[in-house]
Amino acid sequence: MKEGVSAFAGAFSCPLLVLRWLPRGFLLVEDGSKAVGNGSCCGDSSVRLDGRAVAVWGIWMEDRWMGVDLQRVVAVDWSGDKGPGQRKKIWAGVWTAPADGAKAGRVTLESGRTREELFDWLVEMAAETPRMVVGIDCCFSFPAWFLAEHECATGFEFWRKVAEGQGERWLASECEEVARDERFWGKPHKRPPQFCGEGLAQSMRRTDMDNKITPKMLEGDPERAAKVKGITPKSPFQIGGSGSVGTGSLRAMPFLLRLREAGFRVWPFEGSAVASGRPAPLVVEMYTRLLTGAVKKSNPLARKAYLDERRKAYAGLSRGVMEKALGSEDAFDALVCCMEMVRWRGEFAGLKATRDEVLRLEGITWRPGVVG
Repeated sequence: MKEGVSAFAGAFSCPLLVLRWLPRGFLLVEDGSKAVGNGSCCGDSSVRLDGRAVAVWGIWMEDRWMGVDLQRVVAVDWSGDKGPGQRKKIWAGVWTAPADGAKAGRVTLESGRTREELFDWLVEMAAETPRMVVGIDCCFSFPAWFLAEHECATGFEFWRKVAEGQGERWLASECEEVARDERFWGKPHKRPPQFCGEGLAQSMRRTDMDNKITPKMLEGDPERAAKVKGITPKSPFQIGGSGSVGTGSLRAMPFLLRLREAGFRVWPFEGSAVASGRPAPLVVEMYTRLLTGAVKKSNPLARKAYLDERRKAYAGLSRGVMEKALGSEDAFDALVCCMEMVRWRGEFAGLKATRDEVLRLEGITWRPGVVG
């Protein structure tokens, strides 16, 4: 890890201190009168340097940001269902930080909400615990070339176009009023030739390729090679059939736009502010299979075996939570993703807005260790 310089002011009654972060602590560099870092961290403990009390905002420890802890983590197993089925299909795993001297946080599994009700619930929780991270299981954008085709300079502009009705037009069946864009495929429509064979990559975003296919795997038969350890790449253009992600993603984008308008920051289009002096909740894209690993989650016995293997790590979970995870693959995904996000929660404060022109349009699927 490279050394970095951060500066903090206004939180304590001594002159500004410039600190140089090292892998296992910090070193006082100098006193000063001007901030030279981003100054966006917030601390709740202190040490003494040169006899003065100094707020500890966060430290780098073994290449991980170990700043002020999160207050809440939410992992949403999303659904693009348009009808009442969304109440059964949308699950959220919720971890709330320990309070009143408790040693462990509280974990719950929630369902029964529509997308609209989920939005209101997340906004309500964010008002209570603004140092909150929400992971949502959908694609936050489409390939950069598709955004350019629709004259969208940012992912947010694309969301607005989707929210204004274009998303539902792409999802609509062909009729007199709506001519189907044949690049959106899925039962009963076959994948278009341009997205087959070597054209597979064109239907994907860079993050889809990075997370689920390696360059070496693309040699020969890329579609077969991609089916490794149960992880099969899915294109946002697929809106029907097994494993389709396009429908849920298109119906998530108006939801994401509203979350941003409600004060949530959206990574990687924006940097994290969960540890700032004025904390703001953070939303990240997640892919459940990247976090669960290979498991036949549709099989109750496989889910049980998976959870049994992690009995020690999940020891604090209530019997009711475990029963819900055993009884539903959607609840299982929400629980495991929540626990993995909690395990790596020290990374979220350090997530910065990407400067990559392609990723600024396409987004990035969060996974442990990713930096953008």
